[in-house]
Amino acid sequence: MAPVATAASAIPASRLTGQHDRPSMVSVGTIIWLSSELMFFAALFAAYYTIRSVSPELWPANTEKLNVPFAAVNTTILVLSSVTCQMGVFKAEAGKVGRSGRLFNVGAWGLREWFLLTYVMGAIFIAGQATEYASLIQEGVTIPDSAYGTMFYLTTGFHGLHVTGGLIAFLFVLGRTYVARTFTHEQAVSAIVVSYYWHFVDVVWIGLFATIYIIK
Repeated sequence: MAPVATAASAIPASRLTGQHDRPSMVSVGTIIWLSSELMFFAALFAAYYTIRSVSPELWPANTEKLNVPFAAVNTTILVLSSVTCQMGVFKAEAGKVGRSGRLFNVGAWGLREWFLLTYVMGAIFIAGQATEYASLIQEGVTIPDSAYGTMFYLTTGFHGLHVTGGLIAFLFVLGRTYVARTFTHEQAVSAIVVSYYWHFVDVVWIGLFATIYIIK
């Protein structure tokens, strides 16, 4: 029978955030990396608004083809996944890796259950995005069709790739909990930094949703 991580006592805050007066280098490195990702998306936003300003006639005809209610539901799922992700982080900080009761007893869930739910919600978002792409392509909104199509698929597509990367990270964290014999502070830190990334892609999508679907 393969060894799996078992519940441990609450991880001391000093082990999660680094030594006294010294932050965790993993957390600092993640934040610095996310800062570079923020610059990347800022460039995409700048390109979107620049092309829109020089070709405003392309926007009215193409934005009418967007399914805003569908995108709003998809956005809600992704935003709520940040809540479930953070619940998993709280359980990781408490050293609770797995559930201690029945599956439908949400209060007894551990890191695994909350992260699995987050993974499912993220996967639903990606599936919804793929469904929307298929619909828009049938409507004639494609990358070679116009500058609007180019910017729409570039901005949402790169974000979708980042969400996919987050889903892979969740699998990595979950896999470690099943392989390791005990749940350590290193695994808790991994869960925390993955949550940083997930919250980041969620916030970026809120900006994209407002730009593409509300402001249009």
